Amino acid sequence: MGTISSPSALTGLRLLADETRWKLITMLRDSDRPVHELVAGIGLAQNLVSYHLNILRQAGFINMHRSDVDKRIIYYSLNLLAFTDLLEQIGYELALPNTLPPRLPSIKVAFLCRANSARSQMAEAWLRVLSGGQVQAMSAGTSPQPIHPLAVAVMKEVGIAIDQQIAKSINAIIDQQPDLIVTVCDIAREECPVWPEAVRYIHWSIADPAAVTGSYEQRYAAFVVARDELRERVRGLLALLPRWFA
Repeated sequence: MGTISSPSALTGLRLLADETRWKLITMLRDSDRPVHELVAGIGLAQNLVSYHLNILRQAGFINMHRSDVDKRIIYYSLNLLAFTDLLEQIGYELALPNTLPPRLPSIKVAFLCRANSARSQMAEAWLRVLSGGQVQAMSAGTSPQPIHPLAVAVMKEVGIAIDQQIAKSINAIIDQQPDLIVTVCDIAREECPVWPEAVRYIHWSIADPAAVTGSYEQRYAAFVVARDELRERVRGLLALLPRWFA
């Protein structure tokens, strides 16, 4: 997540009131995107789109991640925690009542990554837990490998056991006919087959914690970062599902 502190409620509202920036935010709310997709969606020159993206990034509302496939490609994503903080500030200053979470649709969501050993497994577990079992969660990989022990360890730290989950190939779940496909790594986004039955495809550009080298503490910390980002992504997804699958 961004390291820049969130703006004040008034500053944040002023910043988000710009029509172009709001369009960028709504595009990124559904899925992480490279700049060329944002340019096509907004219909403005790339230098103007980059200008507004930089403003949002400096305010801490947007994150950047270089593709694991092609380092020349940068994926932009929303920093959902920054928006949550802003909403909490507004709610506090205006003493707004809390709203109850909506009832979730009964759908199937499949998380895909290359190895199905860490990111997609953690996402599957988060969705199952945070939805209270209302949403059927599954995961698979384009080249499945055994579940990474550090993924098991960091999820156990927050009280979620994934040691009984099994790494699977995409062919193993293709008959499940998921309603939503979520690719959580850039490689899977390029290699993901098309499911005609799926209603929607989205992408989360999550850095691969298994690619981090160094001490055990450094590698463990990378898995914690991925775990916590996936938790926020899944929380954000749960808020979108009733809109997408009404």
